[in-house]
Amino acid sequence: MQESRNITQKSASNLALAFVLLPKAKRDGMSALYAFCREVDDVADDESVPLEERRARLAAWREDVRRACQRAAGLSTAGTAGTLAEPQFAVNRELQTIIREHPGLTFELFDDLIRGVEMDLDIKRYDTHAALEHYCYRVASVVGLLSIEIFGYSNPRTREYAIHLGKALQLTNIVRDVKADAERGRIYFPLEELSRFRVSEAEILDGNYTPRFRELAASIAGRARHFYKLARHTLPPEDRRAMAAAELMGSVYWRLLQKLEARQFDVFGKPTRVSKGQKILLILRTWLRIASGRIVPNYGTP
Repeated sequence: MQESRNITQKSASNLALAFVLLPKAKRDGMSALYAFCREVDDVADDESVPLEERRARLAAWREDVRRACQRAAGLSTAGTAGTLAEPQFAVNRELQTIIREHPGLTFELFDDLIRGVEMDLDIKRYDTHAALEHYCYRVASVVGLLSIEIFGYSNPRTREYAIHLGKALQLTNIVRDVKADAERGRIYFPLEELSRFRVSEAEILDGNYTPRFRELAASIAGRARHFYKLARHTLPPEDRRAMAAAELMGSVYWRLLQKLEARQFDVFGKPTRVSKGQKILLILRTWLRIASGRIVPNYGTP
């Protein structure tokens, strides 16, 4: 797992931070999954590489993770991979071991994730909330569905929790990253909402903060709050302890959303961040709740 660990350790991601709450075997599994997500995301976002080459590279990742899934299935059912080709990418070779241990890590989920990443190659605007939520499902909820297979769960409703929490986290990211996305020519806020709040695309691309933009961003944040609330109420009590790392993610991003609200969504200046000290406090709070048996979500409240 050395390649995956190296990628994870180099990242300042909140997802990587949450791994500290996991036992070693699950931490290694999440490192492999995170490394895969990081690699395909970096391929799509590298604008120094021509668009068609990025598309070809993502296609190569799709076929390579397909090989990892096929070999993992062959090894688990027959004890040997036979003539199945080995994955070319080191991350996928490490991920293959994790897939073999967790049959719920299906190629269909990895494929859906790559399809979500590919959307960023072609789509720079979303007309409706439904279209945006489909994107959020692919790039975030699917990561949640993959993650819970590694965390382990007993109640099928936990899959609904993963979908809701993924959308909440991604919408929070979208509100935070308006400026960075605009610099790449992207606007994730649905055009139907821009029209409703009388905000033009040019205003966002130019970084023009207005009361109308504040109301627009508050509307998107309200939808994020809706999904945090759904996640809070959907996770079955018997699976809360297993979802400790996911619950920490929810707490960190909920805190980020609160900070964005406190700044009245003025996202065109200095980026809004949850400080390292605040993250450590959230980790300790989550750990103490687990140790005491008080597994109560720290997000999704009024």
